[in-house]
Amino acid sequence: MNELKAAPAVEARNPKPTAAFSKAQILVLPNWAALLPGIALTFAIAAIAYLLRMLPGVATFSALILAILIGIAFHNVVGAPAICKPGIKFSMRRILRFAIILYGLQLTLTQVASVGIVGFLAVSATLAATFLFTVQAGKLIGVERKLAELLGAGTAVCGAAAVVATNTVTEGSEEDVAYGVACVTAFGTIAMFLYPLLPQLLHLDARGYGLWSGSSIHEVAQVVAASLQNGQVSGDFALIAKLTRVALLAPLVLSLGLFRARRRGENHASAPAPWFVFGFLAVVVANSLVTIPPELKSGLIQATPFLLAMATAAMGLETDIRKLMAKGIRPFLLGGMAWVFVGTLALTLVKTVM
Repeated sequence: MNELKAAPAVEARNPKPTAAFSKAQILVLPNWAALLPGIALTFAIAAIAYLLRMLPGVATFSALILAILIGIAFHNVVGAPAICKPGIKFSMRRILRFAIILYGLQLTLTQVASVGIVGFLAVSATLAATFLFTVQAGKLIGVERKLAELLGAGTAVCGAAAVVATNTVTEGSEEDVAYGVACVTAFGTIAMFLYPLLPQLLHLDARGYGLWSGSSIHEVAQVVAASLQNGQVSGDFALIAKLTRVALLAPLVLSLGLFRARRRGENHASAPAPWFVFGFLAVVVANSLVTIPPELKSGLIQATPFLLAMATAAMGLETDIRKLMAKGIRPFLLGGMAWVFVGTLALTLVKTVM
């Protein structure tokens, strides 16, 4: 009888290691495995973009621009397989942020300080004015306030990431978020192609063009792509200005959350922090104060633009042209108005005070 009673106890104990192992598999292995197809797709598109630059005339465009074009074409003509979605999002968010952190190896504190307090105030003023303009213009032309706020944040701060972050307090619908992401990505892409054609026409030197690009183009990757078309100096200043805008995302979202919470009679609201900005700053500080082995530094610097190309490829793979038409023409017009406003205001400030 004792043996018969003991047997079930042994059987009851045996499943525990198996269950624990299965749980570990579910939490770790399948998650990483799920990322691989999408990462492989963005890697392949980035590689194709680099190969295309070997063709005569194509080298005029950066690999980042070519990658986003290929991504948009692939998504809207063929369609990215569902199995690739997790990896695409990973490339668009995590790989982009990691690449921006690595970009800090190309900057020093002296370069960062060259923007100065006036530059910081100008960037801040551009952000605030653009957001307020977009919300008020949306009210005038009949765009629902939540969608107007998402478009304003995406245009004023950092594109799709700002749209998603702002929606944590704006609480718009999924359609609002999708439209906001598609709209700011579209206008940011237009700017990415248009801006490199304008420095001479607008009488902008490398520093001025970089500050203008960084102060007005939507996505971080789009800023890098457009500014590097005009050289490394423009790229450096553009990224500094852009990351200043990104760093202001948390105060913007927090302010919106507090305002909305106050209207509802609540006491608090939370806001996400753009932690990769602090990683970027930490690398800049390290690059200024610590001697990094030349081989390691060179390898990381060379890897950075390829990682950025993967991120822009992912951005293209998330751009659905049909979503721009889903809510009619008015929100699209509002996005265009905000795009023109931020570009004009930033250009005016760059030519007068920055």
